[in-house]
Amino acid sequence: ARALAALDASVAALKQALGPAWSDTVVAIVTEFGRTVAPNGNGGADHGTGAAAFLAGGAVAGGRVHADWPGLAQRALHEGRDLRPTTDLRAVLKGVLAAHWRLPNRILATSVFPDSGGVAAIEGLVRA
Repeated sequence: ARALAALDASVAALKQALGPAWSDTVVAIVTEFGRTVAPNGNGGADHGTGAAAFLAGGAVAGGRVHADWPGLAQRALHEGRDLRPTTDLRAVLKGVLAAHWRLPNRILATSVFPDSGGVAAIEGLVRA
């Protein structure tokens, strides 16, 4: 909870410092760190799959959660112990970069995220 409060304060300070430029800003806060759902032999959790991305800024078409939730039932777990990945973070970032910086998919798929031609950008994350 303290880390989220610090993150909130940092984003608020950035917003204040940017002033009017905030309206044309996108901040991506991304992690690919996760923990396993099923406990390990010591009763703890191992590193696992999982990702989260928060988008903030005046240019973000926000007010919603974009996610697929596979659930925690045994049959829904990845390899029987981990959250099943449902969204490739490259799709999120491609969506932001394509809409906000007007980068073409060809550049995104070859230079920004090499060999990611099969990962489609998530549209509608940034205001037009």
